[in-house]
Amino acid sequence: MPGSLVGPPRPRDHFPQAAGGSTGARLTLRGGGTRSPWPAARPAPSTGPLPEAVVTTQTDTELHALARQLRVDAVRAADAAGSGHPTSSMSAADLMAVLLARHLHYDFARPDHPGNDRFILSKGHASPLLYAAYKAAGAIGETELLTFRRLGSRLEGHPTPRRLPWVETATGSLGQGLPVAVGTALAGQHLDHAGYRVYVLCGDSELAEGSVWEAAEMAGHEHLDHLVAIVDVNRLGQRGPTRHGHDLDAYGRRFRAFGWHTVEIDGHDVAAIDRALGEARATVGQPTAILARTLKGKGVAEVEDKEGRHGKPLPDAAAAIEELGGDRAVHVAVARPPAVQVRHPERRDRVDLPRYEVGDEVATRDAFGRALAALGTARGDVVVLDGEVGDSTRADLFAEDHPERYVECYIAEQQLVAASVGIASRGWTPFAATFAAFLTRAHDFLRMAAVSNASVNLVGSHAGVAIGQDGPSQMGLEDLAMFRAIPGSTVLHPCDANQTAWLTARMPDLDGIRYLRTLRGATPVIYPPHEDFPVGGSKVLRSGDDDRVTIVGAGVTVHEALRAADQLTEIGIPVRVIDLYSVKPVDRETLREAADATGCLLTVEDHHPEGGIGDAVAEAFSDGSPTPRLVRLGVRTMPGSATPEEQLHEAGIDAASIVAAVELLVEHEITPAGAGRV
Repeated sequence: MPGSLVGPPRPRDHFPQAAGGSTGARLTLRGGGTRSPWPAARPAPSTGPLPEAVVTTQTDTELHALARQLRVDAVRAADAAGSGHPTSSMSAADLMAVLLARHLHYDFARPDHPGNDRFILSKGHASPLLYAAYKAAGAIGETELLTFRRLGSRLEGHPTPRRLPWVETATGSLGQGLPVAVGTALAGQHLDHAGYRVYVLCGDSELAEGSVWEAAEMAGHEHLDHLVAIVDVNRLGQRGPTRHGHDLDAYGRRFRAFGWHTVEIDGHDVAAIDRALGEARATVGQPTAILARTLKGKGVAEVEDKEGRHGKPLPDAAAAIEELGGDRAVHVAVARPPAVQVRHPERRDRVDLPRYEVGDEVATRDAFGRALAALGTARGDVVVLDGEVGDSTRADLFAEDHPERYVECYIAEQQLVAASVGIASRGWTPFAATFAAFLTRAHDFLRMAAVSNASVNLVGSHAGVAIGQDGPSQMGLEDLAMFRAIPGSTVLHPCDANQTAWLTARMPDLDGIRYLRTLRGATPVIYPPHEDFPVGGSKVLRSGDDDRVTIVGAGVTVHEALRAADQLTEIGIPVRVIDLYSVKPVDRETLREAADATGCLLTVEDHHPEGGIGDAVAEAFSDGSPTPRLVRLGVRTMPGSATPEEQLHEAGIDAASIVAAVELLVEHEITPAGAGRV
């Protein structure tokens, strides 16, 4: 059953742990009558200063005035831009007004304050409402509000932290706000041990996304009682009614099934909203979902609860503003967060990495797990998230040493990535590990993580056909292309244990999204423990003055290339071999030197040809420099079940296939136009 509502609002102190209503924020009202609305894309004429009154205790009437101002400002912003989502903003204005004025603790002058509550607008298209709230809180001004959606403005169509310091995570791809908020709440309760609360404003349409329910299950399982999801159930989506319309209990049953406390309210009743938020604060051991029945376009008869008005400015903004009671100037002195003790995790200058002797046979996934455990000892900010495959990725080695910083996300890859983004937003250094193939399920979350400028480490094991008999469902064959396409990403594919350990230890110091690709099977150690592997570099493993062809590989194909080089040497064809462990950024200089020396590059990858190592090498010559002959070997057909050796041969990427390709290149002249395939 839904949770019952607590009694009438009562004063509370300045600390987030207190329950009930609040008078912590202060409203300043200036004026309140009708005045000329703002014409599209130009400032309104000045009406002169409005009289100001300071209100120390908000009445429901004053909260309604704030909500009406939020609606008016959403209308004005969208009208000035000529686009936007004012009706989606108007439905949630009362929810935002009460949260901002009575429950949120936030220092807008210090967005990095460790005690700040966190707010995520999961329905990111309702950004006019968020920016109107920022204006009411004094974070932005009147002029900036009307730059909404313009070139160079901080007020983008959907909010991003790269523009605004008060935005926790980029939203707009629906179904992502709550999953990220789960990570933020996990950090607050289990890592920071802080009292801040995490509020998420969700739309009802996005509750059709499976990622929302991955998040709901994890939040309930982890007893995240500082997490509050406020669902704006306005009945209408983009093209028409949502699946459940105004059936609040349909949503409530689902949340309660995952262990949430639920409260069902009229989303335009400010007293009910206040009581619900107080009840959420008083709830222990469960996250709370406030299910608010609202009307899209609330307050303007022409668009209220009407289909066909999604994502459009109001037809007559001036009339709408007049119907809403006119423009007004309401300012909210948002309650400041309490002083909290900042936790500084221990960090040593040196990481005592495991060392492997040349000639040892070690799987790079095992080397990753041991290096990660060592990194966790040296750096107390490292957190590891597992997709219930820790015994395969070897993230379980970290769990053995640092169980308090190990988060089990189970088989929920979207939540795995989203929680990592939320944890990273609180200053921690997450590593999320699963099979390379399964990370592709979370591509949209990775894409949005880049929009957020998130610093997240991803590790995909069991890459390529070299895993053997498990077959194509388990083979990561698209992952390099996916991660290379993410702006600002780093993509690493080590071939031996010492290289893997070195790169694992350096990943936290890189920017953006970082991806490490590891192998299931053991490979020979070819580098001594003291070797360095700069990101953006490569290693030339074989070279001579008479080299005829350069073979470029990474991971398992490095070893196939070395075996091929030995066989080619025996038949009088010297070749150069490059280990391209840094797939992005790529070592352009070394590749160009090899092209100048040999005239032909042969890339070999345990990955589909599209978007992988071959494309990375080709792009090294895309700036107008002379283009060498380039031939790419990769997995071009759908594999089945076979041994690793059989898989590599069937795919045409084993040593024998490399030898055959090189012999063909040496025997036959290949023009650049015909050099794309062998």
